Amino acid sequence: MNVEFIEALNQLEKEKGISKDILIEAIEAALISGYKRNFHSAQNVRVDIDRDSGQVRVYARKAVVEEVLDPRLEISLEAAKEIHHSYELDDIVEIEVTPADFGRIAAQTAKQVVTQRIREAERSIVYEEFVDREDDIVTGIVQRTDTRYYYVDLGRTEALLPHAEAMPGEKFQHGDRVKAYITKVEKSTKGPQVFLSRTHPGLLKRLFELEVPEIYDGTVEIKSVTREAGQRSKIAVHSHDADVDPVGACVGHRGLRVQTIVKELRGEKIDIVRYSDDLKEFVSNALSPSKVVHVDIIEREKMARVVVPDHQLSLAIGKEGQNARLAAKLVGWKIDIKNESEFDASAHQVEDEKSDDEGEEVTASLAIEKELES
Repeated sequence: MNVEFIEALNQLEKEKGISKDILIEAIEAALISGYKRNFHSAQNVRVDIDRDSGQVRVYARKAVVEEVLDPRLEISLEAAKEIHHSYELDDIVEIEVTPADFGRIAAQTAKQVVTQRIREAERSIVYEEFVDREDDIVTGIVQRTDTRYYYVDLGRTEALLPHAEAMPGEKFQHGDRVKAYITKVEKSTKGPQVFLSRTHPGLLKRLFELEVPEIYDGTVEIKSVTREAGQRSKIAVHSHDADVDPVGACVGHRGLRVQTIVKELRGEKIDIVRYSDDLKEFVSNALSPSKVVHVDIIEREKMARVVVPDHQLSLAIGKEGQNARLAAKLVGWKIDIKNESEFDASAHQVEDEKSDDEGEEVTASLAIEKELES
């Protein structure tokens, strides 16, 4: 190896971000194995590559002992002092044993090591880049597909979008641009594997952060999100500034902000509701767009019993229970919904049962009094 080789390592360090010293140390370690393999040596050796000239030297390392049992690993004190008078027992003496044609082996080994380390370093760099981006949005281009995945080119690596994580009815072709959410990043023998999703609630959250400056700067906070991808979603927002309406900020002027997100999600309906620390108020808001007449909180069951106007029962429950289901997930409590007629009927029934119980108590008391009189 020579000066050009060192210059090439310097260039790699600049372009790939791979430390020259790490590469040289890896080459030195590989050359030790190469030396022992090619020259059938059992010696304890050290390989040194000059950081400036690229010259390679091999040194046999021998321990200084009184009696030499293995001349490949040991040297007598007398012989050591002939090399340098300062050596003492138990010191390590290094003797150059560089073979004449070792340069050819060194060049081959260096090429293999550098190629391998470049590949490993690039994989490591890509992994570190994307593992820090878990729970974030990326945009890529669909390269191909098979029965399980869409393969999405993210520039530095190819990500996997499972068909099950695409929205219902969503099909991608080669060359389609897709925006998705990184769910996890894993190391594998083939390099980092990045998994994407278009159905994860986090995608909706990140889209709002991109479209709504008030969320990005922390003025408005997203408290909770729930989705049934491709159909409907709910997002609860709270403002830390009394002068900023959180719902209005998310909707945007003439609904521009939310419509951009709806378009990205292929027409998915989005309910933006105001978060409240008052659970009754939060439950009422979560059942939007229906109106709520009354809310009872049952702490032990972690359930909210809600009364809505008769004509809004179906709206509160939603198609196939979707609105009520999403509201319950958004709040984190069970929600039992009744219309006013059902609520009044059940209340009257309770009153009637109470009256019957009181009547039975009076009858029983009269019977006891008669028995006492007789």
